[in-house]
Amino acid sequence: MRKCKVIAVTNQKGGVGKTTTTENVAIGLVRQGFDVLIVDFDPQGDLTSCLGWKNNDALEHSVSSMLDDYINDNDIDYDSLILHHEEDVDLIPANIELADFEMRLVSVINREQTLSNCIEPLRDKYDYIFIDCPPSLGMLTVNALSAADEVLIPVQTQYLPAKGMTKLLQTVNKVQRKINSNLKITGIVMTLADLNTNITKSTIDTIRESFGKNIRVFDTIIPKATKASEASISGKSIYAYAKDSKVAVAYDNLTKELVKNPKIRQKDEISL
Repeated sequence: MRKCKVIAVTNQKGGVGKTTTTENVAIGLVRQGFDVLIVDFDPQGDLTSCLGWKNNDALEHSVSSMLDDYINDNDIDYDSLILHHEEDVDLIPANIELADFEMRLVSVINREQTLSNCIEPLRDKYDYIFIDCPPSLGMLTVNALSAADEVLIPVQTQYLPAKGMTKLLQTVNKVQRKINSNLKITGIVMTLADLNTNITKSTIDTIRESFGKNIRVFDTIIPKATKASEASISGKSIYAYAKDSKVAVAYDNLTKELVKNPKIRQKDEISL
């Protein structure tokens, strides 16, 4: 029986490369032979659009309809729900309907574990499930953290993130103490880096000094690159759009670092 890892990719600040990181790490793992599902859990549905489903509000089945079926004790039709991308990654899409669930979940019994219960039957079908979280620390993000085994935190290198990071880590700690004692932090990945500027170099040093003693900070730094934005618009990963670009090489290296992480098992260890 395979052992699936559920990884929530989260940062309450928008514009840190969270969705791009989720997409390219997930597809990077597919390229290494893993079976991977992405759950778009952001009401903006940016990841769904980045993978080519531009008119996501017209989708009949989405993560919000999955939650709705669960809340109403209806069977979830996973075959109709899950979309298959040409690069062999699977997707549970999101659209604006998900925004309503921030308030709806407040009155649901065992509300923090709604997403966890929805995706639990999928754990035996995938090696990895990634959850792309919204840029907030509300009920949706708490649901994602409750469902996850690991947390991956993208941090932009163009500003000092200490205050926001502290808030996020407090939320993770609260979920660990009260809901999901098995939750662990995979690490911090620095993104959107312009390595030619002093402020970027200073921020990198500050992140490593402030958090590196207690949390893994990945060696790989994701550079700021227009190719990454262009790839998202094209509905492809950076590997399919510009495989030889610096940002493609960086995401490939980050994916390899993730697999080497002792908390995340390799393919031959997963398939028992």
